[in-house]
Amino acid sequence: MSKVAIETMYWLPYCSTCTKAEQALLDAGHTIKTHVNVKEESVSRETLVKLAEGLGSVEALFSKRAMKYRSMGLDKMTLSDDDMLTHMQTEYTFIKRPVIVTESGRVLAGFSAKQYATL
Repeated sequence: MSKVAIETMYWLPYCSTCTKAEQALLDAGHTIKTHVNVKEESVSRETLVKLAEGLGSVEALFSKRAMKYRSMGLDKMTLSDDDMLTHMQTEYTFIKRPVIVTESGRVLAGFSAKQYATL
């Protein structure tokens, strides 16, 4: 497997899934240039749109696993792309993590060893 440079990893450093993903990338010999802590550094709407485009849809970037998803009653609503973008922009927990962007512009969200093996 050729090594890929990860341009940016959007994550939470204390999230077990994010740290597992980071370790899997490093163990495979990939490099990570920039880490963005989504709790401390808000992700702009423009960036969220670009990430969603890279994934193929806004829904692919939106986390329905966030505790607030149910507590806010969002699970009982039909959310538009605009709604999901607004929620992700105002509350980092709605961004599926981790999100990695390779130097070539490929975007992956969430951690899957199988998906990472395709890098």
